[in-house]
Amino acid sequence: MQDPQDNTSASAPQEPVKAALPLDEGWARQTLEQLAFATLKEQKVARRWKVGLRSAWLLFLAVVFWQAFSYKSPTSHPSLPHTAMVSIVGEIGSETEASAENVMSAMRLALEDSGSQALVLLINSPGGSPVQAGLINDEIVRLRALHNKPIYAVVEESCASAAYYIAAATDRIYVDKASIVGSIGVLMDGFGFTGLMDKLGVERRLMTAGVNKGFLDPFSPQTEPQRKHAQAMLDQIHTQFIQVVKKGRGDRLKESPDTFSGLFWSGQQAVDMGLADSLGSIDGVAREVVKAPDVVDYTQRENVAERLVKRFGAAMGEGTLRALRTSTGLR
Repeated sequence: MQDPQDNTSASAPQEPVKAALPLDEGWARQTLEQLAFATLKEQKVARRWKVGLRSAWLLFLAVVFWQAFSYKSPTSHPSLPHTAMVSIVGEIGSETEASAENVMSAMRLALEDSGSQALVLLINSPGGSPVQAGLINDEIVRLRALHNKPIYAVVEESCASAAYYIAAATDRIYVDKASIVGSIGVLMDGFGFTGLMDKLGVERRLMTAGVNKGFLDPFSPQTEPQRKHAQAMLDQIHTQFIQVVKKGRGDRLKESPDTFSGLFWSGQQAVDMGLADSLGSIDGVAREVVKAPDVVDYTQRENVAERLVKRFGAAMGEGTLRALRTSTGLR
């Protein structure tokens, strides 16, 4: 039986607790030091990345500006006799590379060069805006009279609708036998969802000032007067197109009931119908027709650098304007 006064075994567990306190303090200190070093290391890495990214952006912007402003036009010095070429590729529209602004600017550069013997429009387009095509058509007529140099059209894959509107103003049209040519017509397309909305029980709430203001709205019914108005407008533009083709092609055009119906034909068929003059390519025309085999491209192309510079400038301008409004209290 254990002596009640003997409490050696009872007090024994207290000694390890007193010895463990310094160990806990050392572990905590070591852990804090490791965390501090890790934090400093992360901050150093973050600063290096930030400096690296800023340097990369500065280098990128420097390259962009250098490419955008180091371009030299083909007419920067007198040139030897050559055939000038301007490409009209893709959709013809105000915001595309085949816009009237780009094409007309390139045509002026080409014909102002003393070495250019003729201008060839290399066309590969399904059409587009009749307004942009009309502007280019008028400029072709003006420039040909001003510089007294021939202007030809060479068709690759397609020359349809507004693209043919442009080609009709040239002196001669050359095509490949498999080119797509024609589509002399005008269209206005869209969708109507009124029947579907009735089935789904959806109500269209459109408020306008003017009874015909929303007549192109796909969720509203089209009235007969509105349809007649749109058709009259299309017929008028179609008539303008027909007059341009007849004026440009003259006696070469072999008109039939289908000529101005909106149909399109192969290059060989176009030659037979008088919509084109003969088969030919850009090199063949330069060599055999212009008698200047060297072809110089004057096409105005907006490269990636120029697009980035424009966007960068627009963003900077918007930021400056916002800052001015904020500083002056304007909203």
